[in-house]
Amino acid sequence: MALRIWASSTANALRLSSATRPHFSPLSRCFSSVLEGLKYANSHEWVKHEGSVATIGITDHAQDHLGEVVFVELPEIGGSVTKATGFGAVESVKATSDVNSPISGEVVEVNSKLSATPGLINSSPYEDGWMIKVKPSNPSELDCLMGAKDYTKFCEEEDAAH
Repeated sequence: MALRIWASSTANALRLSSATRPHFSPLSRCFSSVLEGLKYANSHEWVKHEGSVATIGITDHAQDHLGEVVFVELPEIGGSVTKATGFGAVESVKATSDVNSPISGEVVEVNSKLSATPGLINSSPYEDGWMIKVKPSNPSELDCLMGAKDYTKFCEEEDAAH
């Protein structure tokens, strides 16, 4: 019972830390958060589409399963990414995982902070830990991605299967 109370208070505290962005509201999934207003791939990447640019990173669920991130490999600016194809890698103390792009397009910016501070992916996966910004070549690909509620359900079902 004490553990359940502690977990509840910890989850509430984590929710408060992401409340700085009023247009997003986190949905709690155990200790991972899923934000409204983002799109999610079943390979655990998120996309925030604003104007002509889409920001991409890995989800809180993914970073939680990876553990402490110690190295991040990112593509070059000006290169292209293709939906469902790897564009980089995240190395943690547990494993190295490819990161797939949820959409196709041209890389217009990379988060250079990650080379010196890869742990930003753990501490702030949806804000400071973003990985790349892409100019989408086919914005309709966003329609195939999951919303917050569907992604939360997907993660719960995936975790239950393991």
